[in-house]
Amino acid sequence: MEILIRRGMTKGYEVFSILTPLAYATFVLVRKGKGHFTVNRFLRATWVGGAVGCSGGGALEYIRSSRASDATVGNWRLQHSYDTASLRADDHSTIGAILFAVLTPAILWKRASTVNLVLGGAGIGSAIGLLTHYGRTATGDTAPDARIPEIPVASS
Repeated sequence: MEILIRRGMTKGYEVFSILTPLAYATFVLVRKGKGHFTVNRFLRATWVGGAVGCSGGGALEYIRSSRASDATVGNWRLQHSYDTASLRADDHSTIGAILFAVLTPAILWKRASTVNLVLGGAGIGSAIGLLTHYGRTATGDTAPDARIPEIPVASS
């Protein structure tokens, strides 16, 4: 069950890393105007949104997994272990997060606090990595399919 909760946390972080910057920028620009839009606040909103998505995804997966039978949870775990498209999306997201956690402070050093630069940059990089995965999938570069092995069941 721990693996499923970790996966739920990862997926929640990825989804909120895409949604939060867009929602925050839209909210600030529509409600307050561009004079209230700062890089520091934008990056802070990005990493806080990712943290909310991470905790929310983990909580939802915990509730879902704790109410299911052991056989169902084992089946979900096996299916997610061999879901190459999801694993590839996670890889792209992780690569983007690491890359932008380093690049954002290098580019925007004086514009925001160090914590917001690193964590917000990781959130933006995660979103860009995930969008890269979806772009590659849309252009026909799909992840290879992995066959789920048959597990023999011993009869009693």
